[in-house]
Amino acid sequence: MLENVIEFFRNLPKKKCDKCGEPIEEQHECYGNHCDKCNTL
Repeated sequence: MLENVIEFFRNLPKKKCDKCGEPIEEQHECYGNHCDKCNTL
C-alpha cells in the first residue's frame, strides 16, 4: 500500500506558474501557484 502512495507522488506532473507558465522548482504537492520570479510576496 505504501508503494502505491509513493508512486502517486512520484508521478505527479510538475507544477507550472499561474502567471508565466514556467515549472515551479518546489514540491508538486505544495500550495504555491507562482514561481520565484512572479511571486510578489
